[in-house]
Amino acid sequence: MIFRKKWLVLMAMIIMLGSRVAAFAGGPIETNIFAVQGVNVDVTDKDASTAKNLALVQVQIKAIVMLAEKLGTPELAAEIGKMEQKDVLPLLRSLSIEQESTGPGRYIGRFTVRFLPTKIRDLFEKYGVNVVVQEQAKPMMVLPLWKTPEGIKLWEDNLWLAAWRNLHAEQTQVPLIIPIGDTEDAAAVSAQDVLDLNPIKLEALRRRYDVHTILVAVGEPVEGNGLHAVMTGGSELGSMKFDKIYTADGATLEASAALAASRIHTVMIDKFKSDKDKLAAQAQAQKDQLEANASHSIPVSVPFTSPSEWNGIRARILQTPGVIGVDVSTLAGNGAVVRLMYVGDLEAAIGSMQVTGLQMTQIGGTWVIQPTL
Repeated sequence: MIFRKKWLVLMAMIIMLGSRVAAFAGGPIETNIFAVQGVNVDVTDKDASTAKNLALVQVQIKAIVMLAEKLGTPELAAEIGKMEQKDVLPLLRSLSIEQESTGPGRYIGRFTVRFLPTKIRDLFEKYGVNVVVQEQAKPMMVLPLWKTPEGIKLWEDNLWLAAWRNLHAEQTQVPLIIPIGDTEDAAAVSAQDVLDLNPIKLEALRRRYDVHTILVAVGEPVEGNGLHAVMTGGSELGSMKFDKIYTADGATLEASAALAASRIHTVMIDKFKSDKDKLAAQAQAQKDQLEANASHSIPVSVPFTSPSEWNGIRARILQTPGVIGVDVSTLAGNGAVVRLMYVGDLEAAIGSMQVTGLQMTQIGGTWVIQPTL
């Protein structure tokens, strides 16, 4: 009984943590790969309250199995499905109610369930599944307009909209948000508003879904069940400009629409990866340059037979490319111990000494500079 009370309190806290995200049905859509959205449960029991409590247990197990299927393998999902609720609860970050309804002894709900990334990685690794987390672009909204002889459509009878929704690209490397098209969406913006790029109407939709960018994709059927797709708009990835006809093999209009949406999204992902690779290469080049310009110093022995020979050797050392200084530690009649200061790689400095008629070698663990001429 005590455990049950603690469990109910903890579940209430978890739901409260997630309640802001699911404040309304068309609200911000989850893009984190460790979250599962749209988890449905339908439970009957002696009363609605008991049914809901049971549903909160079932939805956790169902969600983590769905996550295992998404990030792992069917075999992993089968093993994860054997877990007990008490073992799943510590893995949860939050749980949000998207929709719910009750009846006599019945509870129906749809949830978004978010898990703790580190705990999920550790759990999956025990089953031999390594979850690689890739950096994601900022979520972008796509508004697919369907151009037909009867006019332009946005919310109803729009197979182009359906093609984008069926990508399920919310949690990909380039997350795409497709509005759900409920009554609030329909009231906020019309097909003509989108076509006109009405800034006030589009801003209201952008705020509702909490996205940074809105892209407009216009689809139009062409001969042979092909689809002419045009997309424009600025984004984190730069200017989006697509204007191409896509025709699927054994073409149906629906298949061509699916192909077009998939190809456009693939180009977005490739562009995001390419940009990240370039940034990484630039960062590495800057790091290499800093290392090359960093100064280093090592003790070096310089034997000589006279003060004049010492002065000549010292002058040659200072003329060596990459050498920035020679500090004398000890000086005697037959030699000196100096601290050689240089930038970049030591091997490069050693090679440069040959240009000034010197050789630098290790003798008995000590670096020694001697004339070659």
